Amino acid sequence: MTGYTLYGAEVSYFTGKARAYLDWRGVDYEEKTATQDVYKQIILPNVGWPVIPVATMPDGTVVQDTADIMAEVERREPNDPPAWPEAPLQRFVAELLHLYGDEWLVIPAMHYRWTYNEDWAYAEFGALSAPDLSPEEQYQLGKKNGARFKGALPVLGVSETTIPGIERSYEAFLADVSRHLEEYPYLLGGRPCLADFAFYGPLYAHLYRDPTSGELMKRVAPKVAQWVERMQAGGKEGDGRLLADDTIPETLKPILSRLMREALPALAQINDLFASWAAQADPGARVPRALGDITIEIEGHEGPAKARSFPLWRLQAALDVYEAMDADTKARADALLERVGGEALKDFRLPARLKRENCQVVLA
Repeated sequence: MTGYTLYGAEVSYFTGKARAYLDWRGVDYEEKTATQDVYKQIILPNVGWPVIPVATMPDGTVVQDTADIMAEVERREPNDPPAWPEAPLQRFVAELLHLYGDEWLVIPAMHYRWTYNEDWAYAEFGALSAPDLSPEEQYQLGKKNGARFKGALPVLGVSETTIPGIERSYEAFLADVSRHLEEYPYLLGGRPCLADFAFYGPLYAHLYRDPTSGELMKRVAPKVAQWVERMQAGGKEGDGRLLADDTIPETLKPILSRLMREALPALAQINDLFASWAAQADPGARVPRALGDITIEIEGHEGPAKARSFPLWRLQAALDVYEAMDADTKARADALLERVGGEALKDFRLPARLKRENCQVVLA
């Protein structure tokens, strides 16, 4: 092997994120569709459960999880500029937006797909899994394979009580991102970074590409659709630099405020449940994917959701950047958090550290 291989699908949220990074980084890679044979021969033996994307490195090493794929390629391809911002406040914000893109935008992404694009998604899933079957057979297979994804809606908190808030929040989010893109081509300036790749996953694979949500984006937020297309083309437009002097654009603050307002209360509930679980667990124990039940609130609409543990892993990365700041930078970070309603993050602590081991999140 001389290059990288990305196993995934055009319909896949996180494959989109990894692909955008690899295209921007400009490494030699091949993308292969994750067919049933790929799952049997590569993914299940190496990862242990059916998940995409998965990537193989030039030496054959198999890596799962988009952030791990990106970090491993960054280690092997130490080219400038880095995907993770080097300036500490920008890196902190990038990690917060990474959390937003991976773990919160999944709510509108999954809602719009399975509420408005269900039949289309079944056909896509079937064609992905078995390209040689007839369209009718593909649809039936896609319906079977897609059932577990549609079944994630209650886990995420998508319900009749929350859908009005989800849609109102998403359209407001599109308006906020559109105003930002009037000033900057990417989230932190003149080139993509971690935050852009995280946003691209949902905004391309579900919310741009799926027919009904794609029409919505192009109609109400054409600048966001243009950003998606810019990222799809490799993210090469722009001056190639993040903003100077570790600056955070004013236009990002409404987006960060929405994250804090909607996600931070949920994260606090998850952390409480994690504390109860961790108090009884041994080091190295695999953290359950769900830790219990919580209530989410989006634009005044409340409903039940599962306490997904993986957002704590993403949050830990942001908190680690915050804790490593010098006093002056931390004061700037604190001022930013106060501006966006994130004061609780200043004292937010996970009760135990997490780490990745054998493609799992475990207690450190």
